[in-house]
This record gives sequence, structure tokens and C-alpha cells, in this order.
Amino acid sequence: MDAGIIIPVAGILAGISIPLAAFFWQYHDAKGKRETVVEIAKHLEDSAKVDELLNIFEERKKEPLDYRRNGVITLFVGIGLYLLGAIAFGRILEGVGALVGLIGIGTIIAGYLYPNTGQELTNAVEEFEKK
Repeated sequence: MDAGIIIPVAGILAGISIPLAAFFWQYHDAKGKRETVVEIAKHLEDSAKVDELLNIFEERKKEPLDYRRNGVITLFVGIGLYLLGAIAFGRILEGVGALVGLIGIGTIIAGYLYPNTGQELTNAVEEFEKK
């Protein structure tokens, strides 16, 4: 095989194999959890306890997203990309870093404009009712 074709073929294979490996890992991780729930449910006779067990294994978070936290993370990723472009890679990466940083700032602002936790919503309603 020609040495000039090895790198593109390896890149294509990596692009295919990495997502497949991630799906395979996720499937086997969830499979173990499902088998565990089935084994425990066999020994439980109360259906309410089975429902409670399923709620424990539920992976979705019940709390809403914290836009301020995500915005700060995105802002600093943008700053890092900007600095990496300024130091090593040039103007294109500086532009990407500035774009990501501005998205982070917008997310932080959205976090303050739209309160998302129960306590923040309660406080906002109480402040509105006082007016």
C-alpha cells in the first residue's frame, strides 16, 4: 500500500470506529443496569418499590440546566481558543475563540434573565407580586 494513502484511510477508519465504540460502550453500560434492575425486581413484591427503584436508575436530571455555569465554562473555552490562536495557530482560531467566548457571554446573560431553579422562580414571582 502506498504511504500517501495510509493517513487518509486511517483518518476515515478512526472517524467511523470512534462513534461505533462509543455506542457499543453505552449499550453495554445500559445493559448491565437493565439486568440489575430485572434481578432486583424479581425479588421485590411491591410494585411501588419497583417504581422507586426505576426512578433511582433514571439518568435524566430532574433539575433544570444552569445556564450561568454553562456560560462560564463556554466563555473560558472561548478565551482558551482565542489565546491558542494568538500564540500558536493564527487568526482563524482567534476568530473561533472570540465566537465561542461571545456565545458563553450570551449564555451567562440568559442565565440571569431567565431564572431556572425553583427558588429563583419563587423569588422572581414574589418580587413581581410586590410591585
